[in-house]
Amino acid sequence: MSHDTTVTARPRLTVIGTGYLGATHAICMATLGFEVLGLDVSEEKVEALASGRVPFFEPGLPEKLRAALDSGRLRFTTSFAEAAEFGDVHFVCVGTPQQAGSAAADMQYVDSAFTELASRITRPALIVGKSTVPIGTAARMATLVREVSPAGDAVEVAWNPEFLREGFAVQDTLHPDRLVFGVSSAYAEHSLRAAFAPILDAGTPLVVADTATAELVKAAANSFLATKISYINAMAEICEQTGADVTLLAEALGYDDRIGSRFLRPGLGFGGGCLPKDIRAFRYRADELGVGHAVAFLDEIDQINLRRRSRTVDLVRELAGGSLEGVRVAALGAAFKPDSDDVRDAPALDVSRMMYLEGAIVSVYDPEASANAHKVYPDLDYADSLAEALDGADVVVLLTEWNEFRTMSPVAAGQLVAHRRVVDGRHALDADAFRAANWEYRALGRPAVATVQTTLEPAG
Repeated sequence: MSHDTTVTARPRLTVIGTGYLGATHAICMATLGFEVLGLDVSEEKVEALASGRVPFFEPGLPEKLRAALDSGRLRFTTSFAEAAEFGDVHFVCVGTPQQAGSAAADMQYVDSAFTELASRITRPALIVGKSTVPIGTAARMATLVREVSPAGDAVEVAWNPEFLREGFAVQDTLHPDRLVFGVSSAYAEHSLRAAFAPILDAGTPLVVADTATAELVKAAANSFLATKISYINAMAEICEQTGADVTLLAEALGYDDRIGSRFLRPGLGFGGGCLPKDIRAFRYRADELGVGHAVAFLDEIDQINLRRRSRTVDLVRELAGGSLEGVRVAALGAAFKPDSDDVRDAPALDVSRMMYLEGAIVSVYDPEASANAHKVYPDLDYADSLAEALDGADVVVLLTEWNEFRTMSPVAAGQLVAHRRVVDGRHALDADAFRAANWEYRALGRPAVATVQTTLEPAG
């Protein structure tokens, strides 16, 4: 290339978008020693982060934010001009939600971020997409950037997909299981190597690829995880008709090294702001590319996942005697997973809403997500404690496997409820202990009555 391809050994970084991904990335990169400027169009987010407050729940992140701010290496702004002037490597971390009325990804935030930033960059720089996007987005952004940037082709585009797990975001950012660089030049690769030098120096595996492959890695990874989760839940549907126990089936399958036990956990299924919308967007994009048949199975993966929600309601209704009208239900959990306050497409909250619509009196308790849940479904009742939720309940349903719920005493809980009936939507409770405390225990894919005796009888 004709422009200056000199790479700064310690580049200055900007992070465009300070939601879950962006805030985590900005904070962690600053703790690694980089000068970082985080940008968001929301003054509220910028003010919160600049004052040391993380506007979402993520274990360990508030402490990292405080350390990064105290070091002087992390600042926040709403000015694209300031970000363009400051950064050598710019990470775009804005959301790609599902379009209203369509399975496609809504790209307006990505398009806007690239346009607003690139139009102000006047020197060689690298803009790195981290958002989950349809394949071909990086190539489209490269064309857009060349057209709008005063620096022309001196501003390059690369893609670096993220693989964060909510609840483990700090660990996954600082110690990822791999890094993927989607690049189209040596300059882009060397810039990314410089930006991730401390992580690469720690021995993190690196895959350097073209941008299309880097985009596909994220879509393929999420699709595979969703498939594995839905596979064992499909087996749960069969178990319910045959009297088999899906937890024992999963354990037996997990010992096979070719299959493995990770994500082979039956239950209520997946949710959150990534997996559901990402597999739908992937399917939509594949159709656009003329290869929709190759991932047509993702439609059924989605349907299996959604059926687990309605089946959980079925179990609660069965325990209640056939109708939910006027039944007091303690719904334990609202977040889509523990150690998170994220209620986007949360199976837990969806089940509570479905029970409410059937006339149940639903008391929802979540250690961290109740405030967010109330914004989505204000008609539900929200308890301030586990004991308050359990008080007088006709049926208890565990929907998010917070440790507080996993470890609750069946005896103590039994003294609070009106009837000892529990639906374990996450296979997180000790079924034997609850049955021993005279609870009616039901779980997806498990017999209503325990069929396996674990006590060995003496021989002859």
